[in-house]
This record gives sequence, structure tokens and C-alpha cells, in this order.
Amino acid sequence: MAQAYCVKCRQKREMENEKEIVIKGKGGTKRKALTGTCPVCKTKMFKFIKS
Repeated sequence: MAQAYCVKCRQKREMENEKEIVIKGKGGTKRKALTGTCPVCKTKMFKFIKS
């Protein structure tokens, strides 16, 4: 499980239900990221990862 910052709780927490996605940027660049939910408040969490 990866840690990410929860904007609502304002703390770093372990993500639940994390999924790896690919973000398409300007100029055709692609970046990998993880998305999941906060275990406390169920807010969506997001973190870029190195490719």
C-alpha cells in the first residue's frame, strides 16, 4: 500500500483500493499515478509515481 496526502484530513495516510493509472499531459507526455481512497474519510487520494 502506498502513502498519499489526504486533503480533507490534512495527513499522510495509506490508500485503500489503490489503482495505477496513466495521465496524458500536454504534448503527448504520459505520467503514471496511483489513485485510491482515504480509509478515514473516504475522500479520493492521488499520487504521482516514478515511471
